[in-house]
Amino acid sequence: MRSASPTKARTMKNQPKAKDKPASQLISERIAELGDWRGDALARMRALIKEADPDVVEEWKWMGTPVWSHDGGICTGESYKSVVKLTFHKGASLKDPAKLFNSSLDGNVRRAIDIHEGEKIDAKAFKALIGAAIALNTSRGKKPTKRK
Repeated sequence: MRSASPTKARTMKNQPKAKDKPASQLISERIAELGDWRGDALARMRALIKEADPDVVEEWKWMGTPVWSHDGGICTGESYKSVVKLTFHKGASLKDPAKLFNSSLDGNVRRAIDIHEGEKIDAKAFKALIGAAIALNTSRGKKPTKRK
């Protein structure tokens, strides 16, 4: 049985841990490491999210997934070989008059927008969807207690 090469072992050992960096930096690094249309798409959607909500919180969860939150999760930004997927945590509860949701349409809670190479998303409609997700998060206060 061969052991891992010293170079490979050293590289893996020296990789910075996610907890050592702010989420915004990790997201920027992910965009840069993609280095193709997926990075461009993720960067563009991230910019639109920040335009829609300058107070958005960027997080890094689930073994390396960018997450945007405001009083609860708004959406994740995942990149796959042929698609960038923005999954809205409570997408099934949001009105989508521009029909941006094109994936995970059968779920009870989530909805997603799959972006393929060369596709453009309507910026105004996307920012409205972000606003609606934030409004939904902030409108949900404490649940009333049941009367006995």
